[in-house]
Amino acid sequence: QVQLVESGGGAVQAGGSLRLSCAASGRTFSGYSMGWFRQAPGKEREFVAGINRRGEDTSYADSVKGRFTISRDNNKNTVYLQMNNLKPEDTAVYLCAARSGYYSRDQAHFPSWGQGTQVTVSS
Repeated sequence: QVQLVESGGGAVQAGGSLRLSCAASGRTFSGYSMGWFRQAPGKEREFVAGINRRGEDTSYADSVKGRFTISRDNNKNTVYLQMNNLKPEDTAVYLCAARSGYYSRDQAHFPSWGQGTQVTVSS
């Protein structure tokens, strides 16, 4: 399996931006589709964004569409989540995940997970 480490979280005011990174190691990164998920206190983990192995296809949750952008650099073994116009409801622990094959919105399809990075958005 691939090992994943997220970074870039922090505390921002509403309307601000953050860029999350997820560095992968252990296997050929380009062989994995990647996903970002988030989990807020007292809520279930939810899909945020996904990207296929080559970075050609992406998918977003309706709640972040138009504000968040997922991208990847296979030369750097890293996937990114650019988050703009952040809202208090975006406050959560953000986790990246990896799976072989095509990307999915279903967390059950992802065997590899990072530890997460906290994002806190104040109003």
